[in-house]
Amino acid sequence: MPARRPGPRTDRRGGGRLLIAAAAGVALMATGLALAALPAGGSPQVAPGRAPVSRPVPGDGLAQAQDAIASSPMPSLPLASATPGPVSTRDPGTPIVLPPCPEIGPAGVATGCPHTREGAMAQLAAIDQAALQSGTMAGARAVIAGWAQPGGPTTTTWSGISAMASLLGDGRVSAGSAVPVVVTPLMGLFKGQVGADFVVPCIDFEFDLTLARTARVGAADCQRMVWTGDRWMIGPGPEPVQSANVWPDTEAAINLGYRDLSWQH
Repeated sequence: MPARRPGPRTDRRGGGRLLIAAAAGVALMATGLALAALPAGGSPQVAPGRAPVSRPVPGDGLAQAQDAIASSPMPSLPLASATPGPVSTRDPGTPIVLPPCPEIGPAGVATGCPHTREGAMAQLAAIDQAALQSGTMAGARAVIAGWAQPGGPTTTTWSGISAMASLLGDGRVSAGSAVPVVVTPLMGLFKGQVGADFVVPCIDFEFDLTLARTARVGAADCQRMVWTGDRWMIGPGPEPVQSANVWPDTEAAINLGYRDLSWQH
């Protein structure tokens, strides 16, 4: 069965502003994942409902085909789409079944994901979870240092680093403390694929930040995943044009082309 999240919490005793402020803080961090990879001028405008799909992309060579997928536009949505909203009764389609990644790799990230596009998505989920749930700049840097190929994101340029810096700079987390965040992958789509060794998966996560209360927000991440011969890694080149941040299982998420994730046991 697909993973499901608890319903959004509301404070009926006058604390709503705190919850909204916390949600805005998480949304800022989540937006860092998407915006850090975009060119100046913001996200490209594409008509809503035109879902990206996994398909061959024509080009004069392998690198051109890969770049075409990574740079292809995706629909943009208002920031409010990332905050908890009504779950749609529509069927988003057959869930994407992610395989197990039974080994432990660099920086303690789960690995051993198979050489399939679902394996690439599972590996990206493990990378993002390990980096952001570390709650520290050092933890995020260790993850990207071990999981990006030369020419890819670095310990200073990766959007995950920007996201972590946004949270730590919020002022509500004590210096030297880890950010108390839980990152849960709930939906996914494949932006595109070239051959068997290059996939751009997108994952829609639920971010839960717990300070005085728990705030929740949906956030998406798309990355170039490249098979290196024994594992998937984030490949060289600019980070892809990102999916809009969206609350999982809403009409907006389904319209973007997201499907629920389930995990093979």
